[in-house]
Amino acid sequence: MTHTLLLGTFLSIAAIAQPLQDTQTIPLWPGPPPGALGTEDRDIPAITAYLPRSTPQGMTAVIICPGGSYTNLSMNSEGRQIANYFNSMGLAAFVLRYRLGPRYHHPIELGDAQRAIRLLRLHADEWHLAPDRIGIIGFSAGGHLAASLSTHFDSGNADAADMVDRAGSRPDFAILAYPVISMTEPWTHAGSRKNLLGDQPDPEVAKNLSLETAVTPRTPPTFIFQTNADTTVPAENAVYYFLALRKAGVPAELHLFENGRHGVGLAMDDPALSEWPALLANWLRARGLLKK
Repeated sequence: MTHTLLLGTFLSIAAIAQPLQDTQTIPLWPGPPPGALGTEDRDIPAITAYLPRSTPQGMTAVIICPGGSYTNLSMNSEGRQIANYFNSMGLAAFVLRYRLGPRYHHPIELGDAQRAIRLLRLHADEWHLAPDRIGIIGFSAGGHLAASLSTHFDSGNADAADMVDRAGSRPDFAILAYPVISMTEPWTHAGSRKNLLGDQPDPEVAKNLSLETAVTPRTPPTFIFQTNADTTVPAENAVYYFLALRKAGVPAELHLFENGRHGVGLAMDDPALSEWPALLANWLRARGLLKK
């Protein structure tokens, strides 16, 4: 049985150890993922690759976590469109289809995001990625997932039978757009908390996933975009996370716009908010993440 399992693992690695194709969708696990409750798409977490016109060796890569209150995924405005924007700057982008509540609860979602980072890092060479320039961006509840990954990661298990699990899960940088951060404060997003943790969350789990208290000096450099007028996910989420980053000495940049509703994506139809992608590009450039 052990030899069969190992053979299956190495065969699955060989199956994707080939040139990456644009819009190719890759399941995060070769077989049933841990904790799967079925075999539908909603039970099979995956990444979809979006590639720039040129794919030189050593590209920066970004995993995209669409929002949707941990119960659906905004795959267009907070997925494909974001990927296309990164492609325009020469970055490879991977939209993450992670499992959702109320069917799935923590730690399933975090495990999906960790696995995505590990998968990219393991296959960095054949996919032309820089293994030390793999980041994550998240919107709303996807921002909570991205921040969760930024504060809950490991260096991998060197003895794991699955080669993917030998890779580290720490993102090299993080981008948070109008993120849900706290699971305990009055300014949390109640719907995201319920879908992630259930109707009666364990207080210790909720505290552990209140990410304004989870930042450490190892949390990756972070860019945050938020609007003051957001009544769905109040600005306190972004502000308190930024202050925690500042206290821990983590390089961070916060852009808090006065007006703008929740869930604007790239906001290209808003003359003021449409500046935030350009500010992000400046931040990426200053950090050397746009270098080929």
